[in-house]
Amino acid sequence: MRVLDRDYRSIFLADDGRSVVVIDQTQLPFEFALRELRAVDDAADAIRRMVVRGAPLIGVTAAYGVALAMHADASDDALRRAIELLGATRPTAVNLRWALARMESLLRDSPRAQRADRAYAEAARIAEEDVAACAAIGRHGLALLRDLAAARTGRPVRVLTHCNAGWLACVDWGTALAPVYAAHESGIALHVWVDETRPRNQGAALTAFELGAHGVPHTVIVDNAGGHLMQRGEVDVCIVGSDRTTAAGDVANKIGTYPKALAARDCDVPFYAALPSSTIDWSIIDGVREVPIEERAAREVTHVAGRTDDGRLHEVQVTAPGSAVANPAFDVTPARLFTGIITERGVAEASRAGLATMFPEHVGMRTVGSAG
Repeated sequence: MRVLDRDYRSIFLADDGRSVVVIDQTQLPFEFALRELRAVDDAADAIRRMVVRGAPLIGVTAAYGVALAMHADASDDALRRAIELLGATRPTAVNLRWALARMESLLRDSPRAQRADRAYAEAARIAEEDVAACAAIGRHGLALLRDLAAARTGRPVRVLTHCNAGWLACVDWGTALAPVYAAHESGIALHVWVDETRPRNQGAALTAFELGAHGVPHTVIVDNAGGHLMQRGEVDVCIVGSDRTTAAGDVANKIGTYPKALAARDCDVPFYAALPSSTIDWSIIDGVREVPIEERAAREVTHVAGRTDDGRLHEVQVTAPGSAVANPAFDVTPARLFTGIITERGVAEASRAGLATMFPEHVGMRTVGSAG
């Protein structure tokens, strides 16, 4: 996607063909900075500290982390350590374990001398598959937005999204924002309502940054304004991403997604999740009971970072000193609240039968990603 008059992906190889370059999302929106990952520990740190974030990008970064490990030491012990180290970084996004299982399956029976090259090639395949899946999600979502535009002649289609599920969360295009970009590039008039997404403000910082860089009209709103806008008829459709979706269509996404779905149902606003099949955990059914919810550091809630009027980056405390803090990073929206799930194969009904029809090869299979 377009940033500073250049086309970027969120992750790519450095000129040496071995080191991995990522966009440091902790510096956005005030500084566009690239960070080089030279070892598996760098990749694990980038995932853990949310230098990279978003389920698809986490999976690709983990795959390249394994490749970095194999470049340094292609032994069985090094492979096992890399899988364990990367797998422990974040618990909710299923793409992480999906990518690691794929890398491990390929490498464990590979000759040691070939492991590094095979690891880099497989990580690159995972990245390219993500780009293709997100582009397909964009095409299928475009059809939905085109229908909305046809029914709303004379004004933009107003889309509400939550957190960041754009190209910064993937390798390119994004999931929830892929239909937005596809519609924008096809000439459909759009306006995106961007939830700020406390506590880390991924909407205000990341979604607003990338929409602005790509020229898509948007407005940042506080998290609690979405229901108000829906009541007033100012939202035509909601599209969110997913960190893990169950085989029955329950969706774990950034905290605050569930209340938006409830408001959308009450206001008769279509509510979609957009996700690649790599985000579906075919081993679990009940998202509320079975998806592990990451509890993150209290400081993300007690403090907020920003830029002062004189251009300095500064962090301040916003909570009463001594108050206890809870910081669940995700919530689960039941399948019944979704109008549909936009995948690389089309728009599926948010149900076990709907997903099974779209992806019949997974019916009856137990795959990686179990919360157990």
